[in-house]
Amino acid sequence: MELAFSGTSGILIMLFYGVLMLLIGVGTYMRNKKVHSSLEEYYLGGRGLGTLVLFFTFFATQYSGNTVIGYSAEAYRVGYANLVTIPFFIMIILVYLVFAPRMYRLSKKHDIVTPVDFLELKFKSKAVSILAAILMLYALGNFLLEQLIAIGQGVAGLTGGTVPYQAGVIFFIVIMIIYGWLGGMRSVAYTDTMQGVALLVGVFMLLIGTIVYFGGLPAAGDYIRTYSPENLGVPEGGGLVRWTNFLILVGIGAAVYPNAIQRIFSAKNERALKRSLTQMAWMPFLTAGVVFVIGILAYTAFPDLTVEESEQIVGMMASAIANENIIFYIAMVLLFGGIIAAIVSTADSVLLTFSSIVSKDIYGRYINPDATDNRKILVGKVIGVIAVGFLLVIAWNPPATLYQVFLLKLEILVQVAPALILGLYWERSHARSVFIGMLTGALLAAVFTFTNLTPLGIFSGVWGLIANLIIYVAGSLVFGKAPVRQEADMLEGKKATQPVR
Repeated sequence: MELAFSGTSGILIMLFYGVLMLLIGVGTYMRNKKVHSSLEEYYLGGRGLGTLVLFFTFFATQYSGNTVIGYSAEAYRVGYANLVTIPFFIMIILVYLVFAPRMYRLSKKHDIVTPVDFLELKFKSKAVSILAAILMLYALGNFLLEQLIAIGQGVAGLTGGTVPYQAGVIFFIVIMIIYGWLGGMRSVAYTDTMQGVALLVGVFMLLIGTIVYFGGLPAAGDYIRTYSPENLGVPEGGGLVRWTNFLILVGIGAAVYPNAIQRIFSAKNERALKRSLTQMAWMPFLTAGVVFVIGILAYTAFPDLTVEESEQIVGMMASAIANENIIFYIAMVLLFGGIIAAIVSTADSVLLTFSSIVSKDIYGRYINPDATDNRKILVGKVIGVIAVGFLLVIAWNPPATLYQVFLLKLEILVQVAPALILGLYWERSHARSVFIGMLTGALLAAVFTFTNLTPLGIFSGVWGLIANLIIYVAGSLVFGKAPVRQEADMLEGKKATQPVR
């Protein structure tokens, strides 16, 4: 019996996931109609996310449908050098463990809702808070644009082009806005759980089907050794520099995603946070590792693909496997639905955090400090929808590859990391030095990115981070004095003993 993906099956699975997301949003709202009564309830789920839900919402933040599609294609193109994707994700977990528990304790003590709340509490600087908010909003907007483009491409691929790129984007964006508007963080976290399960099951079914029908790693290794021996070696020289660049950008930058930090604040307790992060430590191997193996196994299934053709490698393998067996057919259709759901779930968390920074850190702190929480939430929702509309115009005809969009986002976002992580521990941190360092790093990263400069092979974002840290540390050593110690005491809830000078 010949089985193949069709427009009809793709549309049905797309509708299934869409309706399921809507039901989650409606159900969450019906169970908690006070969701819009406070910023903490709407944006942090009332700080009540348990270990399992917290684990899956971290999973959805760190891994998306793009991980399955993009990293398999990259493994196919570069071979075993792509093993570096596993350390990327391990690095993210290590960075989380450096700051997440301490930041969680502070968030509970001081009712912190957004990352900018922490910076305001720490540095008492309007300049630092506004600049950090702008950089975070830029990164979140960039990240959301990436997801919108991926949604359209995913739907077009799932339905065999029956549903056009633009129609797919609009369909899922409308659903995302509705369930996010209804249930806030709880809706987002529950949809993350649904898509995380679907994605994990689908990826492992794809791996099993690939091994059954195309052979395992020994066969792929023999093919690579014969026809592409360069893809068996490890990077040297410039390749090692490139690995290091990615470890810094991805490991540090992805750990300070504002939407990831808000999940730290959303934990039910510190034990749930630590347990969820401990479980996340396995996921680089079970997700990035499995995706890497799938890309390597594709050598024997579809040899000699061009760069453009290799971008479709997951779809090609899934379609071939689906043709062999009704069970794999069902699994592969569910996989592609899960990939799209994963992308949507990443987009919804980004939109929620974008709205929270607008509503609390911009509108609530500087424009209308006397506004009620309900009013702030409404403003955040409206601005979020306007931002999505603006990004849809850009996504209609994507101006750059997803890879370029991804890089530009991280190279700007990583400039916030010193203020968030070093500022969390270093009592002598000096607000003006933090501001100048962050601004210099962002400008340097932007200039180098747009002029395509990579001196010594070092990425623009890393150069910006180096300049940022030098100014931050040097300025704080020279100017950081007693007032900053008093601020540190306040952060820990201690009574300040030294006078402000």
